[in-house]
Amino acid sequence: MTDLARPRLEGSVAVRDERRLSFAEFGTPHGAPVIWMHGTPGARRQIPLEARAYAEAHDLRIIGVDRPGIGSSTPHLYPDVLDWTGDLEILCDVLGIDTMRVIGLSGGGPYALAAGAALPERVHGVAVLGGVAPTKGPDAVRGGMVALAPYAAPLLSLMRLPLGVAMAQVIRLIRPLAGPALDGYAAMQPRGDKELLARPEFRAMFLDDLLNGARFQVSAPLADVVLFTRPWGFEAADVRVPVHWWHGDADHIIPHAHGEHMVERLPDATLTTIPGESHLGGLGVAEEVLGSLMELGRLH
Repeated sequence: MTDLARPRLEGSVAVRDERRLSFAEFGTPHGAPVIWMHGTPGARRQIPLEARAYAEAHDLRIIGVDRPGIGSSTPHLYPDVLDWTGDLEILCDVLGIDTMRVIGLSGGGPYALAAGAALPERVHGVAVLGGVAPTKGPDAVRGGMVALAPYAAPLLSLMRLPLGVAMAQVIRLIRPLAGPALDGYAAMQPRGDKELLARPEFRAMFLDDLLNGARFQVSAPLADVVLFTRPWGFEAADVRVPVHWWHGDADHIIPHAHGEHMVERLPDATLTTIPGESHLGGLGVAEEVLGSLMELGRLH
């Protein structure tokens, strides 16, 4: 695995109900804050090297946040996606963040949108990269792999913690084979994701994130699946901050049509289609994403 520089700062913050959320910081310590919400699965280091370098060069402070049940974040199932923003407020207060922008990849998309809905005075803009769309409520849309989630949700609601521990143990056992396993997964993906995962720096980033985040527990993606089958606690119409949605037109996991659907329903949103790219395409244009995100919410 290619050597990766460790985050500039890693730690955890006490949030509600005697829980903790863990985070990793990249970029410059006093730069403009960007909260980065990882995918499903994923963890706090799931941030491309290009994004880290861009942050250094453009005075940004990127903070990747582990959701409950991954890394050092206390396992927890929120009643809905919106409720997580109560923890986000505390995290930002402790880290001295008054205003921010938020990025959400795939399963991190709903959490990024929730931040825009709940904290419009603090969130100046949201970027969504191939984000999950609702399965319940007025914004619901059918299709994609998330359509399978309702069948798994009842079992995961009961078994997510023991399953998460078991998955972490399996990952520890196969740690020496993690590289070949990722290569095997990449070989089965469409051209866009296959080419991205073949790039040494992306392969190294995903392996580092997986092995670091899954050292103790892996219940966060299971909690995500449960929450995505529930009403999110807000509607697209409630997200009044500007949103830039990026979506590959060959996305095999979350259809491009889901991105179109959400952008039509969000009050202030722009859709950028990434030609020929599949589910991870947004990570491959991370510099462009960050550049456009930093323009959102600015007065001209």
